[in-house]
Amino acid sequence: MDAIKTLGLWILGFMLTVPAGALAQPKEKPSDVYMYKGADRDQRLTERARQEGTVVIYTSLNLVDSVPLTEVFEKKYGFKVALWRASSEKVVQRAVTEARARRYAVDVMETDGPEMEILYREKLLDEFYSPEFKDIPAAAFPKHRQYVADRFNFFVIAYNTNLVKPDEVPNTYQDLLQPRWAGKIGIEAGDVDWFGALVKSMGEKEGLAFFRKLADSRPQMRTGHTLMAELVAAGEIPLAAAVYNHSAERLMQKGAPIAWKPLKPTFGRPNAIGVAKNAPHPYAALLFVDFMLSREGQEIIKQRNRVPASSAVDTKLNKFDYQMIDPAIVLDEADKWDKLWSDLFLSGAPIQKEAE
Repeated sequence: MDAIKTLGLWILGFMLTVPAGALAQPKEKPSDVYMYKGADRDQRLTERARQEGTVVIYTSLNLVDSVPLTEVFEKKYGFKVALWRASSEKVVQRAVTEARARRYAVDVMETDGPEMEILYREKLLDEFYSPEFKDIPAAAFPKHRQYVADRFNFFVIAYNTNLVKPDEVPNTYQDLLQPRWAGKIGIEAGDVDWFGALVKSMGEKEGLAFFRKLADSRPQMRTGHTLMAELVAAGEIPLAAAVYNHSAERLMQKGAPIAWKPLKPTFGRPNAIGVAKNAPHPYAALLFVDFMLSREGQEIIKQRNRVPASSAVDTKLNKFDYQMIDPAIVLDEADKWDKLWSDLFLSGAPIQKEAE
């Protein structure tokens, strides 16, 4: 009994000498971390992220492009990135399945805009602040601000410079209807969201009338934006109505006879990044998002022949006015636009979506 009494007195004495609150530090909520704007933000973020020791990322960005980003990050900050790469649909499936099982493993999610919107609707994301926002255009943010575009796929026309004279290059979408382009225009077979966005921008009646005339001109349908750009460069298709400008630019840099041009309105598919509401490593999560949106991270995205979101990065790939495609076209109105597109361009056949 004397030994127990002595031990009790020792514990009591220890507790009285420890500063108040040091024995029971409540775990900081990720939401508190994400919106912190104090003067010591950078130092605090870095120190505590290193204590967490890892950051877990789910992404649809292929490994050829995502690994160079994570390697630079690991070397800079000295802790491990656990990267899981899959299609955008599988990123959503895994995140939702784990959350419903109350297994919170992921810190950062980076994938296509519509899939990020699904994650938002499933309440798996959280609003966050980054000082890098100053260089990110307003169009890159949804109204709820629970994710932000870190890279874009912009729809532009592309044409073979040996087959299309400078004075023949279309200046408007209506120019695509000129008789000279009958049977000579290429269209990617899965561009339903671009179709829906353009119809809405024109007004549904006028927009559908335009696309009916375009369908009547017998366009060549192909699956894959990279393939479409390659066919234009090879001269198999003189003009493509909508390709990703980075695909055409990559071929231009290799000396291929291809050029691209944005028509107004220019629409883009955002690829976005966000932090998990229940991230096990919130400091590391926010530090990685800061890095991705920073000039350093965005320059790497540019080097990988992608379109960076940041205006701090000098590239002609985003130097024009643009709009983001409304995720509702993909998530809430898919049946409508899929049927219209299929009837117009695919003779009612199912739509094959392009994998990233």
